[in-house]
Amino acid sequence: MTTIRAALAAGVPADLRRALEELLLSMADDEFVIGFSDSEWTGIAPILEEDIAISSLAQDELGHAAALYALLAQVRDDRSDADAIAYDRQPDEYRHARLLDHGRGDWAMTIARRYLYDTADAVRLEALASSSFAPLRELVDKIRREERYHVMHATTWLERLAAALGEPRDRLIAALEELGSTSSTVFTPLDGEPALLESNTIAAPMAQLEARWRASLSSKFVHLGLPMPPAADLADGRTGHGEPFRWLWTEFTSVRRLEPQATW
Repeated sequence: MTTIRAALAAGVPADLRRALEELLLSMADDEFVIGFSDSEWTGIAPILEEDIAISSLAQDELGHAAALYALLAQVRDDRSDADAIAYDRQPDEYRHARLLDHGRGDWAMTIARRYLYDTADAVRLEALASSSFAPLRELVDKIRREERYHVMHATTWLERLAAALGEPRDRLIAALEELGSTSSTVFTPLDGEPALLESNTIAAPMAQLEARWRASLSSKFVHLGLPMPPAADLADGRTGHGEPFRWLWTEFTSVRRLEPQATW
């Protein structure tokens, strides 16, 4: 296992270190927000088996977030820790994709959001699988082994809802249309993207990854007769979070604000 100290010992340029921080924060916030949001289904999912499944998926995402926040804290080397990064910021300081800003909604909304996110995340993780930054590459290898099951789960439910004519399909289409303008925000370009590309930290620019993601969706959506997500303006794809996220923030920071020394 490559240590952060060893990976940084040769001297990482300041612009690359900042770019790594930006990348890790965006990924960690994505995993943290969708994990916490989906955990709200625990005890109220449509069927017992799904109650267990969605809780397990949420736990996976929170575990990924914890690992990414811990890696970020080491890259920063400023005595911050995973808890502080996850819980001690104000809502406007989070950098998750706006796709994840929408409220939990009904089951169709949750499946639509999770399918769009999990497939996008799979493309992003693939682009990091051979990263020159060894600690990230090794962590991504572990995350991908779990995320493949997340994609399978979301795909199964997407197909099931799409095939159920009437209210289930109507709700799914309505959810996809509501998410449409934010659907590709996982691929919002990062300010440090040039440094990440030059150093081979990531294999391709976000615009190229978005194109791959859309190509991967096309056959599935055509087959199911579902509307493809429209092109989105990604200028503020990770900022300007609305009221649904602010409510969620009050929920996941409530214990931390009551007991700042608590650990997760």
